[in-house]
Amino acid sequence: MDQTETHPAAPPEPRSHLAVLAGVGLALALAFTTALWWDTRGRIGSTQEELARRLRDIEAESRGARLAARESQEAVRLAQAKLAALEARLAESQSQQLALEALYQELSRSRDEWHLAEIEQVLAIAQQQLQLAGNVRAALLALQLAESRLGRNDRTQFLPVRRALARDIDRLRSLPAIDLPGMSLKLDALVAAVDSLPLAFDERAERPPASKDAPARDEGLWLRFGGELWKELRQLVIVRRIETAEPPLLPPTQAYFVRENLKLRLLNARVDLLTRDEAGYREDLRVAQRWIQRYFDVRSKPAQGALAQLKQLSAASISFEAPSIAESLEAVRAFKSRRERG
Repeated sequence: MDQTETHPAAPPEPRSHLAVLAGVGLALALAFTTALWWDTRGRIGSTQEELARRLRDIEAESRGARLAARESQEAVRLAQAKLAALEARLAESQSQQLALEALYQELSRSRDEWHLAEIEQVLAIAQQQLQLAGNVRAALLALQLAESRLGRNDRTQFLPVRRALARDIDRLRSLPAIDLPGMSLKLDALVAAVDSLPLAFDERAERPPASKDAPARDEGLWLRFGGELWKELRQLVIVRRIETAEPPLLPPTQAYFVRENLKLRLLNARVDLLTRDEAGYREDLRVAQRWIQRYFDVRSKPAQGALAQLKQLSAASISFEAPSIAESLEAVRAFKSRRERG
């Protein structure tokens, strides 16, 4: 019987263990890289979606701004048309007054009928001035002119007419004096100064940024690296407490529309001033003050001067119950009728 020799099994080599560990490490690194790539891809996709959404919002706001600009231009054209119509009425009234003054120079002191016809025409124009433009000064001058014409005749038969003229003169003199031309010039000056008002965003953009915490000098390499990494991570999400309302950020196109809308408000206030619409006048001035305080640098001298002018204009009252000079006009017509019947 042959005997076979048995040899003991050789122990595993150390290189096989290193290969297994290297494969496991490589698999872990590959898995970590795959996970990091997937997460980065998801963040990039969400960032692209947010950017697309913001672009759509900006495009919608731009369309709204263009629509508002067209509406503002149409409103400006309507306001200019109303202003032109009103100025045409005033020019027509002034031309009638000039024609009447020329007629006064041509008329002589011949008969009472001519005096009464002149007085009636003067009073009719004065009544028209009160009804259309509320021109108290022109009506007062017309009444004083009529009273002086009758006073030069010094006849007792004109006493009832002169009493009626005196009562209407007293009523007109008791009214508060309103400098409509001066207020209109102030509004025109404000409209011209709108383009020179500095915006609040421009002032805010010029402020120096606040200094952050400086890195410590004695930190080690790893501490500095950790600090820089933490600082970068903190800038991803910023929580800020706003104590006061910050001025809005306006692109150049919207800043142009803000200035044009402010001019439109001031022009509307000028139209309301000429038409004695006190409610619309005060509302337009209030909105103009609010826009200057919100969109412009109120610490600048031009903005402070504009706000002071608007406050002064808002304090003035432009509406009152305009009296009628119908008593004097009816007295003259009644006197003419009695003379014609007699």
